[in-house]
Parts: sequence; structure tokens; C-alpha cells
Amino acid sequence: MIDLTVNGKPRPIEASVDLETYLLSFGLNLQFVAVGYNGEVIKKESFADLTLKDGDVLEIVRPVGGG
Repeated sequence: MIDLTVNGKPRPIEASVDLETYLLSFGLNLQFVAVGYNGEVIKKESFADLTLKDGDVLEIVRPVGGG
């Protein structure tokens, strides 16, 4: 079990996975998402290269439309 913190909430996952796969599991469009990983903004091109591990902290931000 891997314990992550996502947007301030504990989110355990069963096994280690790359960031891209993790985000896609929520149905997110990667074109419209920004991710902070342990306090650093991660480039979209690096999502597949970053393997999540125990204790990682993610901030996932999506644009919100409105008027």
C-alpha cells in the first residue's frame, strides 16, 4: 500500500504507478491539468516518467469555467 496526499486528503493506492496513469485513472484530460508534486510543478511531458511513491504529496489543479 502506498500512501499519497492528494489536494490535502489522504489517498492510498494499491501499488506504485506513474503519475500519468494515476491521473488518467480519474478520467482527467491531461491537456487541461497542472500538477504540483512534493512542492514542485511538474511538466506534462514528465508525467509518465514520474513514479509515485509512499509519502508523495500531489496538488492537482484543473481550470474551472464560469461566467
